Amino acid sequence: MLPARAAPVRPRALLPDREKADEIREEFVHAWEGYKRLAWGHDEVLPVSGRHREFFAKGHPVGLSIVEALDTLHLMELDTEVDRCVSWIKSRLRFDVDADFQVFETTIRLVGGLLSGYLATGEKALLDRCADLADRLLPAFTSSRTGMPYRYVNLRTGRVSGATLPLAEVGTHILEFGTLSRLTGDARYERAAKRALRAVVERRSSIDLLASRINVESGQWADRAGIAVDPPADSFYEYLWGAWEMFRDEECRDWFRMFAAALKRHQVEWVDGLLWFKHVDFRTGALIGTRQSALSVAVLPVGGDDELAADYYKSWTAVLDKYDVIPEEIDYRRLEAVGTGNALRPEYANCAFQLYWTTGDPYYRTTAWRYFRNLREYHRVRDGYTVVTDVTARPMTKGDHCPAYVFAENFKWLYLTFSGAPRFDYAHGYLSTEGKVLQGLRRNGAAGDG
Repeated sequence: MLPARAAPVRPRALLPDREKADEIREEFVHAWEGYKRLAWGHDEVLPVSGRHREFFAKGHPVGLSIVEALDTLHLMELDTEVDRCVSWIKSRLRFDVDADFQVFETTIRLVGGLLSGYLATGEKALLDRCADLADRLLPAFTSSRTGMPYRYVNLRTGRVSGATLPLAEVGTHILEFGTLSRLTGDARYERAAKRALRAVVERRSSIDLLASRINVESGQWADRAGIAVDPPADSFYEYLWGAWEMFRDEECRDWFRMFAAALKRHQVEWVDGLLWFKHVDFRTGALIGTRQSALSVAVLPVGGDDELAADYYKSWTAVLDKYDVIPEEIDYRRLEAVGTGNALRPEYANCAFQLYWTTGDPYYRTTAWRYFRNLREYHRVRDGYTVVTDVTARPMTKGDHCPAYVFAENFKWLYLTFSGAPRFDYAHGYLSTEGKVLQGLRRNGAAGDG
């Protein structure tokens, strides 16, 4: 976020560190084998107990981890596994489900995963499934008089629910829907996503800040908290810039720059030489909170302000130095954990990749490698990887859950940082907030399961 200049020109390739890339790939395979063994076809694996769970709706598996993993498997040249996933999707995955699905998560995980899977393989069945799913999501947008989507939609009936929702859930659709519109020639998807963005922008305050929760029926804000880089707002801003990067949408670019300037004016705070972003009243700019989420570290690099992004990355590196694993939430003025778990968060690795990609500074590989080593030390179990419930405890305490996004994000960001992956176009690639490669996948690269 916060572009002080145009986004930098990215290198055509990164010099590979094969030894480290291979170690990362091996750990991804370890996690993947645990999922296949214990939870194949289900959404997520519980690797400690050997059970599984569904993410969207109890009793309605949609193979979420399979869809999330598709383009990671492709980038790592695990082609036999790609074929196995595609076969399952073609034979088993259907979306005629009488259950309420969360629209935001469905978009970034399933729509995005099927899109990147199609871009990786060219399998039209994946694009067909994706369009069918997006059609089932559209009532969340079209049933709303403001154009902002409801939080839930029943995939079979189109019934909507959940009128008050976080900012990110309103505005994190345009990259997936815009890509789908371009691949299918159906403009409805991008049009719906853009209308939702415009509805939010029109409700900004007089100082160009947004609150964090909004009612899509009344169009009224449900709180006063301007939080910007933190969830539940972060990816809203990412996707404004992404619409410019991917589609050259000048209106989204201008909106991004407007909000970035306001954020810089009202929310930057330096504490002991570290950069943070305070929570403020979105109407007045008055301070209301000093907490920061681990998810926020990945927001800044997308808009081209490498200097500010680098400063913010160093702030979170200080947290990594203190705890070895970054806690879910901190009070930045005390640099202390207030949310002590870690749900296998990928955002630090995401930021390391983005900054190494655009600057070439080896510092980002060094710190990304430390993140990976700590990931392996503290999250690895016999049948995969699991969350940590308390990063402040010694020894750290583990939970029993491997989120599906691990297969889409953590290992992918790390692998792209070290591998110089031949199946990724480093000069023109673009990844979504969920780590899906929506631009820059190469179908023809060095192949094999190695």
